[in-house]
Amino acid sequence: MRYEQKNPLPIPDSGAYDSVKATIDTVFDWQYALADEKLLSLYEKGKAQGWNATDIDWSVDVDIARLATESRADVFMNTLMAPPVPFTLETAIQFRQHMNAFMLSQFLHGEQGALIASAKIVQTVPWEEAKFYAANQVADEARHVEVYHRYLTEKLGLSYEVHPSLRGLLDSIVQDSRWDVTYLGMQILVEGLALAAFGTMRLVNQNEPLIQEITDRIMQDEARHVAFGVLSLQKIYGGELSGAEIREREDFVIEATALLRDRLLGTPVFERLGWDTSVWVPWMIETPFQRGFRQMMFSKIVPNLKRLGLLTPRVRAAFQKLDILRFENEPDSVEKPEVAPPEELVQMMMQYMAEHMAPPGPEGST
Repeated sequence: MRYEQKNPLPIPDSGAYDSVKATIDTVFDWQYALADEKLLSLYEKGKAQGWNATDIDWSVDVDIARLATESRADVFMNTLMAPPVPFTLETAIQFRQHMNAFMLSQFLHGEQGALIASAKIVQTVPWEEAKFYAANQVADEARHVEVYHRYLTEKLGLSYEVHPSLRGLLDSIVQDSRWDVTYLGMQILVEGLALAAFGTMRLVNQNEPLIQEITDRIMQDEARHVAFGVLSLQKIYGGELSGAEIREREDFVIEATALLRDRLLGTPVFERLGWDTSVWVPWMIETPFQRGFRQMMFSKIVPNLKRLGLLTPRVRAAFQKLDILRFENEPDSVEKPEVAPPEELVQMMMQYMAEHMAPPGPEGST
């Protein structure tokens, strides 16, 4: 698919290509048992729900400045986010443009990580039906990379390099020789957080039809991918691992969660805008709206870990500090693959719209 790259993505200091050394055991499954009906059902669903990037209407104009003006972004941000310096319309537009570009850029980089990880799963997972689904996922992830890259370079014309915390997590996922850790890191943690982030992206960009269509299509795929991870890991996390092996997975979950949380702080945005990070980063950390937004990103990760038996006392203690244990009783990705927008954010936005964007009454009314 050909498209105009108005602004190619920035290259990290390490260069255009990054080699990560990894040692894995490639596993052949000679019995072809195909015994897991749930995995086979996901595989069939993935084939049936396939789509092409050319199915998207790329002629749709994307003008974030106009959309931010129409939605009164400065009023919205000043009302709900209590910024340290009140937003003007101009700075609100800047912030929205750059935060959208930053988040979408991290989605792009995460999708490339998922592309590589799912190809690794094809090699390493022992069950043939899981290899089938992972192969289908490889094609999904390539398509996701394609559409996010086109949107960023052709439509937004603004993008960011991979965040160091995300890059570190992707490196550790690729380098680890244990296939279940690849699943745990990518399918449960990275893609679980992405699912919630996609839902929020869709909610806060309701007046941008192109990103709505892209997000809807990708969320449909990612919901299956996370369910695939949960179903596969249940096979070995139900008692096959030793206490020492479980502790290693606990350590991985705790460290990965910290890295994913750091990714959401948006420090590179403030640096590029030239805004004082000593003022704006604490705002991202401490302000109730921003803190709640970050917590909501873990709304699928927590119940999925609980289903896997990895919401252990050590993990619970770490999650308690982040105030994300409240999601443990939410439906997991096997019970409910789809992700609804976070209820708290929906209520907050509905209240704002009712108070600030109500249609004018009849002429002459008071």
